Amino acid sequence: MTKINAMWQQYPQLAPELNATLTLIKQNIKTEDPKVTNAIIDMIHAGGKLLRPAYCLLFSQFKQTDRKKMIALAAAVETLHTATLIHDDIVDEANLRRNQPTIQAQFGKDTAVYAGDYLFVVCFKLLAHYTSDLRSIQVNSRSMEKILNGEIHQMKMRYQLSMSLDDYLLQIKGKTAQLFSTACFIGAYESGSSQSFAKQSEQIGMAIGTAFQIVDDILDYQQSSTILGKPVLEDVRQGVYSAPLVFALQDADPELLTLLKKRAAMTDADCEQVRQLVVAAGGVTAAQNLAAKYTEEALSAIQKLPAGTAQTDLIHLTKQLLNRNY
Repeated sequence: MTKINAMWQQYPQLAPELNATLTLIKQNIKTEDPKVTNAIIDMIHAGGKLLRPAYCLLFSQFKQTDRKKMIALAAAVETLHTATLIHDDIVDEANLRRNQPTIQAQFGKDTAVYAGDYLFVVCFKLLAHYTSDLRSIQVNSRSMEKILNGEIHQMKMRYQLSMSLDDYLLQIKGKTAQLFSTACFIGAYESGSSQSFAKQSEQIGMAIGTAFQIVDDILDYQQSSTILGKPVLEDVRQGVYSAPLVFALQDADPELLTLLKKRAAMTDADCEQVRQLVVAAGGVTAAQNLAAKYTEEALSAIQKLPAGTAQTDLIHLTKQLLNRNY
């Protein structure tokens, strides 16, 4: 049975459409191997918050439009997101996502690559069937390009102790934030809003996505692996440095540098020591201030949108993202 996260009970106008989005995704995933099909569907159901399709739908609510079409486009957005997660898990050699085995852990990297590619196809089939012109397909294509460039930049910056805040922001704006930005643009544009409103929505999505990723990275220094559904500080072992650590590195404790130079050989005890040093250096606090800055940027822009349920829900949801603990 299709079931969305309990958080959406606070949004009675949005919740039925998110349920319909999940149902449509499930109907469109039919690979040649039923086990792979079920694993993809389980991954989508396993705790995903559906934030990107939610923003797509909310930005579409400023106009009277075909809700079936907007649900399909929201499904395309979430399918694209899931495809990128599957490919991320392959690159990271991750065994867990949302407290369950990843596709690559269950079936091997080859099958996982094809599963991710298959979801890209599903995404573009939905876009091609429901979009009124090529603009949203072009935007999605550019979004994929920016996501891949973000991934390449991340790989280039692995284990770089000189990584700057600008490097970090370039990385996350090309990955996480880009999907939020695309979701907001498609919701606004395909509902019939003006080009300027769609562009404004796209910029709001970029600020929201940037804040979301910074908060996500902060939680890696605050929560257990059970709550997060993945190993804590695994990114540090793999040389992927996020905001709290980047801030701590600006005036790095020699002990922190020594631990990081161990790279993939870091033990769990080393990771815990890194966590403590980053917190003590004020890295988490600085990252929280940065997340608040981008959240306020998004909220300020949302408050200028037309008043109504969509605007109220956007404000409430965006505030929730900054204050979440998982």
